[in-house]
Amino acid sequence: MRKIKKGDNVVVISGRDKGKRGDVARILDAQHVVVNGVNQVKKHTKPNPMKNQQGGIVAKEMPIHVSNIAIWNPVTAKADRVGTRILDDGRKVRFFKSNGEQIGA
Repeated sequence: MRKIKKGDNVVVISGRDKGKRGDVARILDAQHVVVNGVNQVKKHTKPNPMKNQQGGIVAKEMPIHVSNIAIWNPVTAKADRVGTRILDDGRKVRFFKSNGEQIGA
């Protein structure tokens, strides 16, 4: 089970965007995710009339390594670590390590 999933609210804990928060937009592979509003770069694009796309400078989110983000705990209002546990009915769930509360209950 992944510790970080699509839609999770995460905070950047190291790098240029340290302290910024956003939701996970995409998971690219086991080590990289794209977070909304984080790690933005300016990309120069050519116009493409076939796709009805204008040219110019576009701000785009780039992938960030999972070691540089942590899940946001709304109860403690801090970054937190994630653990997994198996419930009595056999389901595997994630929980916050600091207070033991289940994620996405």
